[in-house]
Formats: sequence, structure tokens, C-alpha cells
Amino acid sequence: MDGYRVKEYHGPVKRYCQTLDLKNDPELIAEYKRLHSEEYQWAEIREGIRAVGILEMEIYLIDNRLFMIVETPLDFDWDTAMARLATLPRQAEWEAAVAHFQQCLPGQTSAEKWRLMERIFRLY
Repeated sequence: MDGYRVKEYHGPVKRYCQTLDLKNDPELIAEYKRLHSEEYQWAEIREGIRAVGILEMEIYLIDNRLFMIVETPLDFDWDTAMARLATLPRQAEWEAAVAHFQQCLPGQTSAEKWRLMERIFRLY
């Protein structure tokens, strides 16, 4: 594996790491991956993510576990941004569509489904 390039910013950023489990069904996981591919992503969702101030978002998958990395400016407020994101065009529709694949409760928002992870190690 060659690794992944990261964006360069002209200043420090904050990073949030989150996890969420998908239903353990290979067909559902394949369809979830397809929905997140460049060809099938919903433009309104990408635009909404950027509109609330998120600089970068990546999602990784192993088995049925998702891991998301979100990078933001230092003055970013997670709760405010997620509350705003939930009101943007097609966001509720997107959450309902992807909930079919996710291990979550009906009606949960993105902020409720994705669990923030605690960093327990950093290489200094």
C-alpha cells in the first residue's frame, strides 16, 4: 500500500475521529460504498459539509466498521456545525437513506450516529 496523500493547509487545523458500524451484510456494505463513490455522491451533501466549515472528511472501512477523519479550522464548533448541517438541503433525506445500512436507531442525525473517538496515543 502506498498510503494516502493529505491536504496541506496554511495553518493548524483540528481533527475529529469518529466510528460507526454498518450492518454486517456484504451486499449492504457494497451498496453503501457505491453511494459514497465519486460517481454517486450527492452534491448537496458535499456542499453542506463544506458550508458548515469542514475542510476535509475521509471515511475508511474495514469489515463493517467505518472510521471517519474530519479536519476543521481551529475555531470550528462541532455541536453548532452539526446542528446547522442537519437543516441543510437533502441532509435529512441522506441520513434516512444511509440509515438503512447503518447500525443506528431510527431518526438519528449524523451527529448522533457517529461516535467521537478518544485519542490514546500520539507520536511526538
